[in-house]
Amino acid sequence: MMTAAENDRHDRFLRLYVEHEEALRGFVRSLVPTLEDAREVMQQTAAVLWRKFDDSADFRPWAFGVAKFEALAFLRDRARDRHVFGDEVMALLEAEAMEAARSSEQEERALEQCLQKLPVAQRELVETAYAPGVRMDELARSAGRTPMALYKSLHRIRMTLADCVQLTLNQKEERA
Repeated sequence: MMTAAENDRHDRFLRLYVEHEEALRGFVRSLVPTLEDAREVMQQTAAVLWRKFDDSADFRPWAFGVAKFEALAFLRDRARDRHVFGDEVMALLEAEAMEAARSSEQEERALEQCLQKLPVAQRELVETAYAPGVRMDELARSAGRTPMALYKSLHRIRMTLADCVQLTLNQKEERA
Protein backbone atom coordinates (compact mmCIF):
# COMPACT_ATOMS: atom_id res chain seq x y z
CA MET A 1 0.00 0.00 0.00
CA MET A 2 1.37 3.41 -0.99
CA THR A 3 1.46 6.33 1.39
CA ALA A 4 -0.29 9.61 0.55
CA ALA A 5 3.05 11.16 -0.43
CA GLU A 6 3.83 8.22 -2.71
CA ASN A 7 0.36 8.48 -4.26
CA ASP A 8 0.91 12.21 -4.92
CA ARG A 9 4.32 11.52 -6.49
CA HIS A 10 2.79 8.76 -8.62
CA ASP A 11 -0.06 11.02 -9.76
CA ARG A 12 2.33 13.88 -10.64
CA PHE A 13 4.51 11.50 -12.63
CA LEU A 14 1.57 9.99 -14.51
CA ARG A 15 0.15 13.40 -15.44
CA LEU A 16 3.51 14.54 -16.81
CA TYR A 17 4.22 11.24 -18.55
CA VAL A 18 0.84 11.11 -20.26
CA GLU A 19 1.14 14.78 -21.29
CA HIS A 20 4.47 14.14 -23.06
CA GLU A 21 4.17 10.47 -24.04
CA GLU A 22 3.13 11.04 -27.66
CA ALA A 23 6.04 13.40 -28.39
CA LEU A 24 8.43 11.12 -26.52
CA ARG A 25 7.21 8.10 -28.50
CA GLY A 26 7.72 9.99 -31.77
CA PHE A 27 11.22 10.96 -30.68
CA VAL A 28 12.12 7.37 -29.75
CA ARG A 29 10.57 6.07 -32.97
CA SER A 30 12.85 8.38 -34.96
CA LEU A 31 15.93 6.95 -33.24
CA VAL A 32 15.36 3.21 -33.62
CA PRO A 33 14.72 1.17 -36.75
CA THR A 34 11.38 -0.51 -36.02
CA LEU A 35 8.13 0.06 -34.20
CA GLU A 36 8.85 -2.99 -32.03
CA ASP A 37 12.23 -1.52 -31.10
CA ALA A 38 10.49 1.75 -30.17
CA ARG A 39 8.05 -0.14 -27.94
CA GLU A 40 10.92 -1.84 -26.15
CA VAL A 41 12.83 1.43 -25.69
CA MET A 42 9.67 3.20 -24.48
CA GLN A 43 9.09 0.50 -21.86
CA GLN A 44 12.64 0.82 -20.60
CA THR A 45 12.41 4.63 -20.72
CA ALA A 46 9.17 4.66 -18.72
CA ALA A 47 10.72 2.40 -16.09
CA VAL A 48 13.79 4.63 -15.76
CA LEU A 49 11.68 7.80 -15.71
CA TRP A 50 9.54 6.45 -12.89
CA ARG A 51 12.52 5.16 -10.91
CA LYS A 52 14.39 8.47 -11.18
CA PHE A 53 11.41 10.87 -11.17
CA ASP A 54 12.06 14.10 -9.31
CA ASP A 55 9.69 17.09 -9.35
CA SER A 56 12.60 19.51 -9.48
CA ALA A 57 13.51 18.67 -13.10
CA ASP A 58 11.80 20.14 -16.15
CA PHE A 59 10.08 16.92 -17.19
CA ARG A 60 10.04 17.16 -20.99
CA PRO A 61 13.75 17.84 -21.65
CA TRP A 62 14.72 15.40 -18.91
CA ALA A 63 12.47 12.67 -20.35
CA PHE A 64 13.84 13.25 -23.86
CA GLY A 65 17.39 12.95 -22.49
CA VAL A 66 16.57 9.69 -20.75
CA ALA A 67 14.89 8.38 -23.91
CA LYS A 68 17.94 9.32 -26.00
CA PHE A 69 20.28 7.40 -23.68
CA GLU A 70 17.94 4.42 -23.55
CA ALA A 71 17.73 4.36 -27.36
CA LEU A 72 21.53 4.58 -27.64
CA ALA A 73 21.95 1.76 -25.11
CA PHE A 74 19.42 -0.32 -27.02
CA LEU A 75 21.25 0.30 -30.31
CA ARG A 76 24.63 -0.49 -28.76
CA ASP A 77 23.22 -3.80 -27.54
CA ARG A 78 22.12 -4.49 -31.10
CA ALA A 79 25.34 -3.21 -32.70
CA ARG A 80 25.99 -6.52 -34.42
CA ASP A 81 22.97 -5.87 -36.64
CA ARG A 82 24.22 -4.17 -39.82
CA HIS A 83 21.02 -2.09 -40.02
CA VAL A 84 21.87 -0.04 -36.92
CA PHE A 85 22.71 3.61 -37.59
CA GLY A 86 26.14 5.03 -36.81
CA ASP A 87 26.71 7.80 -34.27
CA GLU A 88 26.68 10.58 -36.89
CA VAL A 89 23.36 9.47 -38.34
CA MET A 90 21.96 9.07 -34.83
CA ALA A 91 23.02 12.63 -33.98
CA LEU A 92 21.30 13.93 -37.13
CA LEU A 93 18.14 11.94 -36.39
CA GLU A 94 18.14 13.15 -32.80
CA ALA A 95 18.50 16.80 -33.86
CA GLU A 96 15.70 16.41 -36.41
CA ALA A 97 13.42 14.69 -33.91
CA MET A 98 14.06 17.35 -31.27
CA GLU A 99 13.25 20.10 -33.78
CA ALA A 100 10.07 18.30 -34.82
CA ALA A 101 9.03 17.95 -31.17
CA ARG A 102 9.71 21.67 -30.53
CA SER A 103 7.80 22.61 -33.66
CA SER A 104 4.88 20.41 -32.67
CA GLU A 105 4.80 21.95 -29.20
CA GLN A 106 4.79 25.48 -30.70
CA GLU A 107 1.97 24.52 -33.07
CA GLU A 108 -0.07 23.11 -30.16
CA ARG A 109 0.40 26.34 -28.18
CA ALA A 110 -0.55 28.46 -31.20
CA LEU A 111 -3.65 26.32 -31.81
CA GLU A 112 -4.71 26.72 -28.18
CA GLN A 113 -4.30 30.51 -28.47
CA CYS A 114 -6.28 30.55 -31.70
CA LEU A 115 -9.05 28.40 -30.22
CA GLN A 116 -9.41 30.97 -27.43
CA LYS A 117 -9.82 33.73 -30.03
CA LEU A 118 -12.81 32.00 -31.66
CA PRO A 119 -16.32 33.15 -30.79
CA VAL A 120 -17.69 31.03 -27.94
CA ALA A 121 -20.20 29.17 -30.14
CA GLN A 122 -17.53 28.17 -32.66
CA ARG A 123 -15.08 27.11 -29.94
CA GLU A 124 -17.75 24.99 -28.25
CA LEU A 125 -18.65 23.39 -31.59
CA VAL A 126 -15.02 22.44 -32.23
CA GLU A 127 -14.50 21.12 -28.70
CA THR A 128 -17.71 19.10 -28.88
CA ALA A 129 -17.11 17.78 -32.41
CA TYR A 130 -13.61 16.54 -31.61
CA ALA A 131 -14.35 15.04 -28.22
CA PRO A 132 -13.81 11.27 -28.05
CA GLY A 133 -16.79 9.16 -29.08
CA VAL A 134 -18.81 11.97 -30.67
CA ARG A 135 -20.79 11.00 -33.76
CA MET A 136 -21.27 13.79 -36.27
CA ASP A 137 -24.77 12.71 -37.26
CA GLU A 138 -25.89 12.84 -33.62
CA LEU A 139 -24.18 16.19 -33.06
CA ALA A 140 -25.83 17.63 -36.18
CA ARG A 141 -29.23 16.36 -35.07
CA SER A 142 -28.83 17.85 -31.57
CA ALA A 143 -27.75 21.17 -33.10
CA GLY A 144 -30.75 21.14 -35.46
CA ARG A 145 -28.52 21.04 -38.55
CA THR A 146 -27.81 18.61 -41.33
CA PRO A 147 -24.56 16.67 -41.14
CA MET A 148 -23.36 18.42 -44.32
CA ALA A 149 -24.04 21.87 -42.83
CA LEU A 150 -22.12 20.83 -39.72
CA TYR A 151 -19.17 19.56 -41.76
CA LYS A 152 -19.10 22.82 -43.74
CA SER A 153 -19.13 24.89 -40.55
CA LEU A 154 -16.32 22.82 -39.07
CA HIS A 155 -14.34 23.12 -42.30
CA ARG A 156 -14.62 26.92 -42.22
CA ILE A 157 -13.59 26.98 -38.57
CA ARG A 158 -10.62 24.68 -39.28
CA MET A 159 -9.50 26.96 -42.12
CA THR A 160 -9.76 29.98 -39.78
CA LEU A 161 -7.73 28.13 -37.15
CA ALA A 162 -5.11 27.05 -39.70
CA ASP A 163 -4.68 30.65 -40.87
CA CYS A 164 -4.48 31.87 -37.27
CA VAL A 165 -1.91 29.22 -36.30
CA GLN A 166 0.24 30.06 -39.32
CA LEU A 167 0.05 33.79 -38.58
CA THR A 168 0.89 33.17 -34.90
CA LEU A 169 3.90 31.01 -35.81
CA ASN A 170 5.10 33.54 -38.41
CA GLN A 171 4.85 36.37 -35.86
CA LYS A 172 6.81 34.31 -33.37
CA GLU A 173 9.54 33.68 -35.98
CA GLU A 174 9.76 37.40 -36.80
CA ARG A 175 10.23 38.26 -33.13
CA ALA A 176 12.97 35.62 -32.70
